Amino acid sequence: MDHNFLNETLILFASAVAVVVLFLRIKLPPILGYLTLGLLVGPYGFALITDVEHTREFAEFGVVFLLFTIGLEFSLPLLIRMRGAVLGLGGGQVLLSTVVTTVLAMYLGFSFEVSLVLGGVVAMSSTALVVKQLTDQVELHSRHGRNAMGILLFQDIMVIPFLILVASLSSPASDTPVISVLSALGQGLIALVVIFGLGRWVLRPLFRAVARFRSTELFTLTALTVALGSAWITHQLGLSLALGAFIAGMMLGETEFRHQLEAEIRPFRDVLLGLFFVTIGMLLNIGLLPEIWLWVLVFLFGIVAFKLLLITALCRFAGWDAAVSLRTGIVLAHGGEFGFAILALALSANLLPGNSGQIVLATLLISMAFAPLLIKFNGKLVAMILPKATALSPQTIKEQISQTADKLSEHVIICGYGRVGQNVGNILQDEKINFFAMDLDPVLVQNAIQAKDPVTYGDSANIDLLNAAGLARASALVICLNEVDTSLKIIHSVRNINKDVPILVRTADDTHLAKLQQAGANEIIPETMEASLMLSSHLLMMLKVPVSHVFQKIYKIRKGRYELLRRVFPGEEVNIWEPLTTEVLRAIELPIDNMPTQCKISDLGLADYHVKVTAIQQQDARINNPDDSTLVNPGDTLILFGTPSDIEEAEIFLLTNSPKT
Repeated sequence: MDHNFLNETLILFASAVAVVVLFLRIKLPPILGYLTLGLLVGPYGFALITDVEHTREFAEFGVVFLLFTIGLEFSLPLLIRMRGAVLGLGGGQVLLSTVVTTVLAMYLGFSFEVSLVLGGVVAMSSTALVVKQLTDQVELHSRHGRNAMGILLFQDIMVIPFLILVASLSSPASDTPVISVLSALGQGLIALVVIFGLGRWVLRPLFRAVARFRSTELFTLTALTVALGSAWITHQLGLSLALGAFIAGMMLGETEFRHQLEAEIRPFRDVLLGLFFVTIGMLLNIGLLPEIWLWVLVFLFGIVAFKLLLITALCRFAGWDAAVSLRTGIVLAHGGEFGFAILALALSANLLPGNSGQIVLATLLISMAFAPLLIKFNGKLVAMILPKATALSPQTIKEQISQTADKLSEHVIICGYGRVGQNVGNILQDEKINFFAMDLDPVLVQNAIQAKDPVTYGDSANIDLLNAAGLARASALVICLNEVDTSLKIIHSVRNINKDVPILVRTADDTHLAKLQQAGANEIIPETMEASLMLSSHLLMMLKVPVSHVFQKIYKIRKGRYELLRRVFPGEEVNIWEPLTTEVLRAIELPIDNMPTQCKISDLGLADYHVKVTAIQQQDARINNPDDSTLVNPGDTLILFGTPSDIEEAEIFLLTNSPKT
């Protein structure tokens, strides 16, 4: 039996592990590692992979699953909220990029069809690179970050028509370009009707029925079947596989299964998408670089400069200041994964003559290689290019904040005016306590201003804006943001200049409790912990426990930083990224053979293993929170609290009466 394909798959995955580890270590996106790996193992590199076509066909499912998850995230409310950036900036950028590129390509001698395809390739930027980099830099919700996300969202939508166009042009039966495009749009409309019809009358009831079984295996299998089945429908209609997946994802994005679907699809998407980028790297003929390098540099400079200037001009036209406009342009001045997807389909259909495809491919690869650096230093680059505009941009917001908060004293500053921030503000208003809030959602801020709430647009992580909001005169600072990194940045900035102002922080859970405390937060309110406290307090009062005792109990738990509530047994869903640092509970039964008849907890020697005995379960009683002098007997069950590794060592010591070696 020939195992050649298995051998090549093993080589590919082993190489991918090594390359991704290397790129993560040097703090570069893994996508660049995949592209580099493709260059090395492909037919134009060391030729370790020979069956490129088979690998590419398999890897295309990565794009299918990517479009499915993007469809899950796409919703009409999101489009309405970001309509200015999506339809205005995004629509203008894609339209003008496509038109200008098409005209230039036709001037260089390409046919209209090929020129239109090149226009789609140039119009795309990398959603994966931009989102990850801006998130790491805590800039995703900044003004240039929101502009970039709006443009990327429109690009993600428009990749579908481009994929339809390329698929129709590669068909032997295709007529004139106009007829091909109209035919593709008609087929796409049929696909929309079919998939939305199936979604309304079949898929939603199906997922509700599947969810009743509470089987992760069945749910995952159903999610994969839906994504691939929708892709198969559009493929049978002569369209791209990705179109059906996107429609199915968008259709299911409004259901209660959206987040679960994304979680189940993500592992398959990430692995196969990485494989897709490897196959893209395989397409580049390194041997041709000495011949085409001049054209590659010309096109590289042309694409980066053109996209930078175009996006900057569009942002300026939309009313953004020069600094924000240029930062948006720098963030998006590169090629993207969907450009690769369009180009790969065009190359497989032989739509690009001669070395043209290799020139475009090399240009996209190099632009993406430089993209992380451009995104990382976008602020410094703008400060160097436009020092006056950079200083003026936050100055305008600072003056607006100062005018609003100038008369406030002993007030509360609220960072983030979402649901939690608004609830805090409503309670403060009800108690006649002044507050001032900042948020980066322009629609939310506008609505709040119309309601005469003391709210303004601004980045709470900017210490100058906090000072303008009267930080020195404030009685407290409340952070109601979702991003822990932003909260930490705010706390560090405030504590550098003000050691006394009380800081209260809202978090989703207790994962980052220690970091926030060490940064200088006075109170951290984990939502999951507080929900447990409220539920328990109501339950105790319903069980006729005295109210004073209930209040005292809750106060004691809060004062102890929720230590009692953090003592939980791990379940199936654990945090795989921090398995050795998250403290958990584990029950260990003391051995009967190698223990004395009775001894104190202190005599067990557990102090050396940094674990705590939270309870002892004996045959006829349970002892909670025992001290070191509490007696234990062979056969008793100890409830230990600590990290998994510490508990494991303590368990081995207890069972063998010797430390782990």
